[in-house]
Amino acid sequence: MRSLLTTLLFCLITVVGFGQSFKSEFGFKTENDAYLATLNDRYYTNGLFIYFRRAINPEKFSDKIEKKTYEISAGQKMYTPFWGSVAKKEDQDRPFAGYLYAGAAYSIFYKKEKVLKMSSEIGIVGPGSLAEDAQEFLHKTVGFYTPSGWEYQIKNDFAVNLSASYSQLLLRTNDDIVDLSGQGYANVGTTFSGLGTSVLFRAGRLNQLFNSSYHNAVIGNAKTAKLNQSEFYFYLKPQLNYVAYDATIQGSLFNNNSPLTFGVKPVVFEQQFGVNYSSNRFTADFNIIFKTKEIKSTAEAQNYGGLSLYYRFGR
Repeated sequence: MRSLLTTLLFCLITVVGFGQSFKSEFGFKTENDAYLATLNDRYYTNGLFIYFRRAINPEKFSDKIEKKTYEISAGQKMYTPFWGSVAKKEDQDRPFAGYLYAGAAYSIFYKKEKVLKMSSEIGIVGPGSLAEDAQEFLHKTVGFYTPSGWEYQIKNDFAVNLSASYSQLLLRTNDDIVDLSGQGYANVGTTFSGLGTSVLFRAGRLNQLFNSSYHNAVIGNAKTAKLNQSEFYFYLKPQLNYVAYDATIQGSLFNNNSPLTFGVKPVVFEQQFGVNYSSNRFTADFNIIFKTKEIKSTAEAQNYGGLSLYYRFGR
């Protein structure tokens, strides 16, 4: 009997303690201003994204590297003026626009809790993004108002965008329940170009950056044991952005075919608040984002919420 209990206990420890051996992750993220129940439907009004991630075999990593992953994604972003039904062009304070893309990313997680991520996207801005069709279908399905004004949307343009981001732990308390990290990113492309910097504050049950759900790093086995078997934390991230170009507002870099365009505010501040829970199998994250004015028009500041759900599998 004692031998049986010992065997069962060992199996339980193996399942719980080494659950991080799951090498793959699939999930989705949805963003919408309706999540805040503010009755707004404006500017960045909807985003939907799917992801597949896989940890890379660590046998040939240097001693400085804990983990590497790659990612494949697809997504659609939808933009409208202050309301999704503004039939007259002269009343629109932001162009209707859509962005549809497929992407790939490669992340390196370092022992000293530094994270380098490089990504690329190819896609289309304009009617080819199917944003108008998606909004009309969604509104009809849930009984919302009928959108109008999409005939003045940003015209079709091929999109190629590159991005790089870097994060580094700045401090963590001795009890491992609070940490602070610095982050920076740069984008260059035909749709989005700019850069930004932020500070991430987390409080709760945490793991190192190379084991944390915040950086989508739960998959794979790091060389260093994780601090906790699961994570549950609150976070906030103030971020300062410099916007060099945004084709969903300014139209194509190469022509002036779009019927309505505006200039961008070059400096945009955003504040993100969120809560995250992650076990060996699942991650759930909810956040809200507040942004200052982005457009040189009568447009106002905006806010929206985001929900992410991920499932891990594969040994």
